Amino acid sequence: ASAGAAAAPTARAAAPGADADPAAGRPFRIVAVTSCPTGIAHTYMAAESLENAGREAGVELVVETQGSAGFTRLDPEVVAAADGVIFAHDVPVRDKDRFAGKPTVDVGVKAGINRPAELIGEVRERAARGEVTSGAAPSTPVERAGDASEGYGTKLRKWLMSGVSYMVPFVAAGGLLIALGFAIGGYEIKSAPSVMTHFAWTQSDSWAALLFQIGGVAFGFLVPVLAGYIAYGMADRPGLVPGFVGGMIASTINAGFLGGLVAGLIAGGVVLAIQRVKIPAAVRGIMPVVVIPLISSAIVGFLMFVVIGKPIASAQKGMTDWLNGLTGSNAVLLGALLGLMMCFDLGGPVNKVAYTFATAGIAVSNPSDSAMKIMAAVMAAGMVPPLAMALATTVRGRLFTATERENGKAAWVLGASFISEGAIPFAAADPLRVIPSSMVGGALTGALSMAFGATLRAPHGGIFVVPLIGNPFLYLIAIAAGVCVSTALVVVLKSLRRPAPGIPADGSATGPAAATKEAQQPVAA
Repeated sequence: ASAGAAAAPTARAAAPGADADPAAGRPFRIVAVTSCPTGIAHTYMAAESLENAGREAGVELVVETQGSAGFTRLDPEVVAAADGVIFAHDVPVRDKDRFAGKPTVDVGVKAGINRPAELIGEVRERAARGEVTSGAAPSTPVERAGDASEGYGTKLRKWLMSGVSYMVPFVAAGGLLIALGFAIGGYEIKSAPSVMTHFAWTQSDSWAALLFQIGGVAFGFLVPVLAGYIAYGMADRPGLVPGFVGGMIASTINAGFLGGLVAGLIAGGVVLAIQRVKIPAAVRGIMPVVVIPLISSAIVGFLMFVVIGKPIASAQKGMTDWLNGLTGSNAVLLGALLGLMMCFDLGGPVNKVAYTFATAGIAVSNPSDSAMKIMAAVMAAGMVPPLAMALATTVRGRLFTATERENGKAAWVLGASFISEGAIPFAAADPLRVIPSSMVGGALTGALSMAFGATLRAPHGGIFVVPLIGNPFLYLIAIAAGVCVSTALVVVLKSLRRPAPGIPADGSATGPAAATKEAQQPVAA
């Protein structure tokens, strides 16, 4: 499955002649919502996986993909007719109230990819038991942030991923614009005067300065957007104002990325506390427009300016100084660690931590050389898993199912574009072989990238931004080395495995088994 394979905002899966629901004389109906922090790959992979499982289970299943390109709400009649609901998400589900009063399974997006059949079975069991979610109350911050039964750690992860998901497009747009400005006008373009006062249509330097300055403006939104949408994930729309205010203060006092995280959490917490106060009915109408923004912004502003802002700014400076001081073996070890993290869960929370750490370092107008090396190492390592799986399906196709070989073709493009999620179908089918192999190759690539001193000013782009990379030839060698190592490991490990009963070692099938060959996955030894 690829990120673009399910680009439509909704999709329907129903099996002709499916087993009907005895009570209703029709197939069991499920509506699902999928979403992930970046809204690119996991969102659509989970949707496709659920559709396929629904078709195999003989249920009627409609998916609403809340991706980065926006989403089209399911038809209210479809929601009303549904017998159950599946939420497979790592960020808050938007307009969750629509699904209240129905049997609901609420899980992370990777569960939607890896075990869709179990989720369908679970929602059918809950429907049979008559379990439903409450439909009496409108949406609350707790419902947006996750089920009340979730642990605080799970809720915190969702709040942080909510902020990161809205921040990433600013990172990509701003970083690529700045990198293009440098590519056209050189690094001295950062000292160019404002294009408001000096712009010549026929001079390339003017266009370079324009790109650089637009990118700088986009980068200026990173910390406020991060803080604002962390607060939004916690407290819904009332959290936006204090979150943005706290984030802007964090930028003003040079508290940076850490300051944005803290400001967002404080803003969301303050709004939740205010909402718990009993208010006279006459005042409730002005609460969301006047009272909550006023009080919460004042509290967050006071805390950020007077109480905790300075210590956070000092911590941010200390981390920056530490990164700038990394040399030799320490830098190589950091590159290896980041490579391991990028390949551990292929776009999941650990991967996002490494990526966010890297982008936070370059999200300034004048990033340090160490920060750009870290960004280069992270992107290089993230390209390894899908490229390695694509190469493995090319050189040893008999070790993979027909479906995996088709996924391998898409993985070439996804890997080259720095979309680590291209390896997810392989990891889901055989995690004990694919994930360790990917991690070894990713660690090698990250270490080599740091050792070669490759730098990257753009936060995304894959091979399409190679001209913007410092030491591009050595950088490509680092990627190739990691891909070859991961490919060799996964081929060796899969070669040692016992084939599935009835499936020859060449992956072919004959007789009745041939009809279901594509649905079969290799069996782990």
